[in-house]
Amino acid sequence: MIYFDHSATTQVAPEVLDAMLPFLKDQYGNPSSIYALASRSRGAVEDARRELASYIGADPREVIFTGCGSESDNHAIKGTAWALRDKGRHIITSAVEHHAVLDACHALERDGYEVTVIPVDQDCMVDAAQVAAAIRNDTILVSIMHANNEVGSVQPVAEIGKICKERGVVFHTDAVQSLGKVPVNVNDLNVDLLTVSGHKVHAPKGVGALYMRRGTKLRKLIDGGGQELNRRAGTENVAGIVGFGEAVKLLKEHGEAEVAHTRRLRDRIIEGVLGTVPHTVLTGHPEKRLPNLASFCIHYIEGEGILLSLDMWGICASSGSACTSGSLDPSHVLLAMGFSHAVAHGSLRLSLGRGNTDEEVDTLLQVLPTMVERLRAMSPLWSDAVKRGEV
Repeated sequence: MIYFDHSATTQVAPEVLDAMLPFLKDQYGNPSSIYALASRSRGAVEDARRELASYIGADPREVIFTGCGSESDNHAIKGTAWALRDKGRHIITSAVEHHAVLDACHALERDGYEVTVIPVDQDCMVDAAQVAAAIRNDTILVSIMHANNEVGSVQPVAEIGKICKERGVVFHTDAVQSLGKVPVNVNDLNVDLLTVSGHKVHAPKGVGALYMRRGTKLRKLIDGGGQELNRRAGTENVAGIVGFGEAVKLLKEHGEAEVAHTRRLRDRIIEGVLGTVPHTVLTGHPEKRLPNLASFCIHYIEGEGILLSLDMWGICASSGSACTSGSLDPSHVLLAMGFSHAVAHGSLRLSLGRGNTDEEVDTLLQVLPTMVERLRAMSPLWSDAVKRGEV
């Protein structure tokens, strides 16, 4: 199997699994209890909190562990809206956010909040000046992602954060895709709230975190006990949190080398695909993009067919088209970038990780051109383009 879908999830690293195992077996204490067995769990959770806080430039007391990135996004957006509703009910976000952000904003709209959605350009970039122009006296929150999960464009988050700080508006960014790929420092980015997730960096699924700058007003999303510094109720996923902490430790030790490795492979893929598959365009910003992500729109075929054909060769990838999840709608990200429905349906995302090799890239570049040619031969989109003289 060749795995080119690291933006969807990653394999748990062996070191991470080794760190987790004691807390799935003998060290099973509830960290909220006071006896020695529980204290070891509590200590492990706090060690992981310190690891993550150090990596993103935060104080450990500003890090809340959650169940996933989507929970963290919902907590940041809804928690801020509920806490500041007497100040205002206006929220700003972008057209290309993850659905965890967009759907949270839409849920608040049903409760009387107003949401302004900032458009993007053809490279999926948000204009900081448009964000500034959209801020009003009743604006309480701006949420703009750090890096796009479909096309990899890295947004001008630090600039937007500076604007929000000057205007007294809370600023949240979803950094789920950028953690470990580009520098993520909460002070350099000027953020008040920041979302990350474990399973994108070789930790297990089921654990995320929310950075909350000290002094930021935030209502609880989950009520109950006093866990997570009395900000998120529920017995902690100790093993998952320990795994997240170990994964962050590995990023500190090997992250720069991994970024250089994936960037080199990414550039090989971009050059190879554009050079051998005609009528294909690179999506996302050509330079301001994640070092491990190559994304394309391949004209005159559908992404589902590409993925199924790649799977027959043992190659795992993804498409921006939502058809694989039971919907015929193309990617909202690609539509926001100005692509037509027909072109957006032919999207392909290849996201790299530490285990990928040059030989795997060679295999992809060998099979993809023939595969696309075969799919186009069966596609009515291609035959129609031939009749129109487009190809």
